[in-house]
Amino acid sequence: MAINPPTLQDVKEIATECGISIDDTLGQGYLAFISGVFGQLNQLPDAPEGLPPVKYPRTGGWVPPRAENPLNAWYVRCDIEGAPRGKLKGRTVAVKDNILVAGVPLMNGTALLEGYVPEVDATVVTRLLDAGARIAGKAQCEDFCMSGGSHTSANGPVHNPHRMGYSAGGSSSGSAALVGAGAVDLALGCDQGGSIRMPSALCGTYGMKPTFGLVPYTGILGWDSTIDHVGPITANVRDNALMLEVLAGEDGCDYRQRAPKVRAYTKGIEDGVKGLRIGILKEGFGVPGVSDDEVDAKVRKAAKRFAKLGATVEEASIPEHLSHFVSYWPIFLDGAITRCFFEEGVTTGQKTLYVTSASERLAGWRARADEMAHTVKAIMILGRYLKRKYGNRLYAKASNHRFRLVEAYDAALARFDLLVTPTTPVKANPHPAPDAPLAEYFGRAFETTFNTPAANNTGHPAMSIPCGMIDGLPIGMMLVGRQYDEPTIYRAAYAFEQSGDWRKM
Repeated sequence: MAINPPTLQDVKEIATECGISIDDTLGQGYLAFISGVFGQLNQLPDAPEGLPPVKYPRTGGWVPPRAENPLNAWYVRCDIEGAPRGKLKGRTVAVKDNILVAGVPLMNGTALLEGYVPEVDATVVTRLLDAGARIAGKAQCEDFCMSGGSHTSANGPVHNPHRMGYSAGGSSSGSAALVGAGAVDLALGCDQGGSIRMPSALCGTYGMKPTFGLVPYTGILGWDSTIDHVGPITANVRDNALMLEVLAGEDGCDYRQRAPKVRAYTKGIEDGVKGLRIGILKEGFGVPGVSDDEVDAKVRKAAKRFAKLGATVEEASIPEHLSHFVSYWPIFLDGAITRCFFEEGVTTGQKTLYVTSASERLAGWRARADEMAHTVKAIMILGRYLKRKYGNRLYAKASNHRFRLVEAYDAALARFDLLVTPTTPVKANPHPAPDAPLAEYFGRAFETTFNTPAANNTGHPAMSIPCGMIDGLPIGMMLVGRQYDEPTIYRAAYAFEQSGDWRKM
């Protein structure tokens, strides 16, 4: 690919766009300088990129027939065998379809990327394979991951493993549905506003959003780099902790990682909750127009079970939790739309590993923008309006406001070891019909999102654990801990898991 220098007309048009006064004489002078730079620039397309090698042999994926994919939770199947031994030997894994697996198609839930096959494995994929896991396929996700429901993927809705036609949550919809159905042992999910935890709550799985920067995000399509997280979705607590042991730690490529505190997460998991102080965060319950009374009651009852197990359980309060969207929305809107589309997945100014083939595929999005889900198109319009009207000022203000939210959570977690809320304020609802009003379509996409985004903004670890059923559908309780204190979350989650069958609570 040759990099072509500009013409005089290009120089004049760009100058005018930038408010620079220019005539033909100045333009020719600028053009002479600019053209001289292109001798170096034209060496770049053939320069080696330093992508990590693909360590484990594999063949391309295949689309499973409907009979083998009843929940529509698989995008493609594959079979990649990892190392001959390791912590995860013999375990099968589904990988969310915004995570790169070399030689296997990636779609990110959108028709715009259909046919793209990456040439590199994400760091987390390599780590799973190094630990002996077997990659069984790519799990369906929502269109550009911009939905908390499971009805926006270009490949059709993902069904709840407990009831066909109902939401599996999003955006890691396929990952949680496959684990919830017992189709795989483990799954990778990604979480920018609750996308590991929300589907885990609705599908009856255990989903951990780790501390920000604990697990490398290298080789994963994301939104804003300050809220991107990747983590495990499993059928039980011990597997979740074991999987995090494999995933955690620096990879030398992800600039978001700053000497993360890595622990042996399975160690001490059976220590129980005696002596722990657990706060029931009152602002996470009873929100008018948001909360379902049955869900609130079930989660409160579950939280009080910790008292019977030896913990001190009291009400906690973080008034800022009610307004956490004040800082979340501008960061999400600007980061998701600017980075995903207008920057083609490349955030400049950081030393990190970019996968340029993905950027090249994203570059042509305008020609097929009408094929995106309504959620993506509406968010794009709002994000670009705010950018055009207010520039970067709202993003900057929101980023500054975020520090207040971090301080408020840290203050509460100085008093309590863990905080508890409902993961989602509602149980799974039916998918909207194809001809449903847009209000219902958007409602189903975002009705699950009230409590989860705060931990993306603050970076605190948060885990959804199943804590009961309502009308045959699972609900989840979210445990939020101190930065890098995943071990305490796992202690409490394991004690709760061992205290009884959540399906009968």
